[in-house]
Formats: sequence, C-alpha cells, structure tokens
Amino acid sequence: MRTAGKTANPLAAKTVFKRISIMKTYWNITGGLSQLEKWQPNCWIQVTCPTDEDVQMLEEEYKIPDYFLSDISDTDERARYEYDDGWMLIILRIPYVKEVRSRTPYTTVPLGIIHKRDVTITVCYYETNMMIDFVSYQQKRGEGFTDYVDMIFRLFLSSAVWYLKRLKQISLLIEKAKRNLDKEVNNESLIGLSRLQDSLTYFNTSIRGNETLLSKLKFKLQIDELDADLIEDVNIEMTQARETTNIYSNILESTMDTYQSIINNNMNTIMRTLTSVTIILMLPTLISSFFGMNLINGMESNPIGFIVAIVLSLAISVASWFFFRHKRLV
Repeated sequence: MRTAGKTANPLAAKTVFKRISIMKTYWNITGGLSQLEKWQPNCWIQVTCPTDEDVQMLEEEYKIPDYFLSDISDTDERARYEYDDGWMLIILRIPYVKEVRSRTPYTTVPLGIIHKRDVTITVCYYETNMMIDFVSYQQKRGEGFTDYVDMIFRLFLSSAVWYLKRLKQISLLIEKAKRNLDKEVNNESLIGLSRLQDSLTYFNTSIRGNETLLSKLKFKLQIDELDADLIEDVNIEMTQARETTNIYSNILESTMDTYQSIINNNMNTIMRTLTSVTIILMLPTLISSFFGMNLINGMESNPIGFIVAIVLSLAISVASWFFFRHKRLV
C-alpha cells in the first residue's frame, strides 16, 4: 500500500518491538541451503532487522522501490502482492512473539518477499522463530529449492505451521488462566484472557489475508506439478490454522462471558446480603427512635422500660434474621 503519509525512515515503525540482532545473509538455494560469502545469481538474500545502511544498499544496488521497504516496516501492513518495474513484491503476514511484556504478546508482522529475474530477497524488520526454523529445516532437508516459486510457497507453508504452533501455546495459556479463575476470579487472569483474545484477532485477520494472497498468487506464478502439490499442502495447513483460531476465539469468548456472569452473580449476592443486613440493623434503630421520642408512650416511668426496649429490639432483629435466612437472603 503506497501512501504519502508513511514515514521515510523504515525503522520508525519498529519501536514497538525489541530488536534482537541485525543480519544480512546470502544463501545458495540449489542442492541444499548453504551460506555464501557474497551475492551470486539466483541466491537468496535474507535481510533481518535491516539498518539504514542495509536499506540504502537494497535501494541503490538492487534498485528495490523505497516505498515497499517502508511498507514492510509498517507492522499493520496487510498481506498483498504487486508488480513494479519488473519486481514481484509480496508481503506475507507471519506470527511473532514479543519479547517484552505487552498487551498482545502474540501478534503478526510483515515479511517482504522480493524477486526479479536472478534476485530473490526476503526482508523482515523483526527476528522471528519462524525464519530461524525455516532455514534450519531446509538445511536438514538438504534439497534446497527448485526455484523462487518453490521458495515462496514453502514460506507460506512454514507460516501456516508456525501459526498452529503459536495457537497451541495460546491454548495452554487459556487453560492456565481458566484454572486460576476456577480458584479465584481475579483481574490478572481476566486481563490475560483479554490479551489472548486480541492475539487471536490478529491471527485470524492475518491468516485470512494470507489465504487471499495465496489464492491470487497461484494464478500469477508459473507453477508446475510439484508446486501444485505444495500449494495443496499450504491450503490444508492454512485452513486448519484459521479454523483452530476461530475455535479458540469462540471458546475464549464463551469463557469471558461465563466469568462475567459469575462476577455479576457474585455482585448481586453481595448486594442482596448487604441490603438484608441493613434492614436487620434498621429495625432496632427504629424501636430505639420510637421510645426515644419526647412523647408520652407509657414507658417513661416504668423501671424496666429500657430493658423492654432492648429485649424487643433483639427479638425483632433475631426474627428478621431468621426470616431472611429462610428466604436465603443472608
């Protein structure tokens, strides 16, 4: 999305997250994934947490559109693709876990995939476990990528798998919060569930965006039979990730509604009890006020008048207490 209002400095949008490291790596993608000392045609350039110098190098040496690098730095940039001066520019939303305590510990960030003839570059402004695992897994496979199309769809597959992994972690956190709430309804656990609900919303939106992007790319890229099988696997994993997100979101919403009802019920019980106690205490006060009036009531000269008032007050209070107890109001 090209907008004039975006900052010219691609690093400006990264202040929300913790930078871990800076990395620019060249990978040989044929016959296994091996690291290269410098760029070679048809290699993969992996850029992670780029500095201003890295951005300048990408713009000047490879002539990558500067606005697209700025778009990748925007944490809210949607999944999409476009063509510009021969470049295929793709933004894929991938899962990310913030290292610092925040309202949404699980969120998503954009991964830029850039290709033109013999140049393939990925740019991500945050170091993610998904990309570390992606490189490690491809090295273990020892097969590399058949072409850039194969690499793109394998990135889609890896993102779907990691969405499922993060969803399992979210599920464990939901169960932990529910166990704590079963013992005691407290604000900390409720806030934790609310934060997880926000994370699931981000996941659901990003997964749907990736699915839409995939459905468009499979008609734009030149795919072979192997790519078609890979796309089918990606569709299966993404569908599972989306459905799992919806299930957890519905469970979490139902859980929040249940505990909200419990809180309201507890509040009603407390208010009902306080009201009953107030009435019980009001009756002795009423009797005391009646006998304390400066009027003739027949008890002024009675030596046991005070005792009668006390006994009458206690009797009415006890009777009231038994009445409210019978009605289960106290």
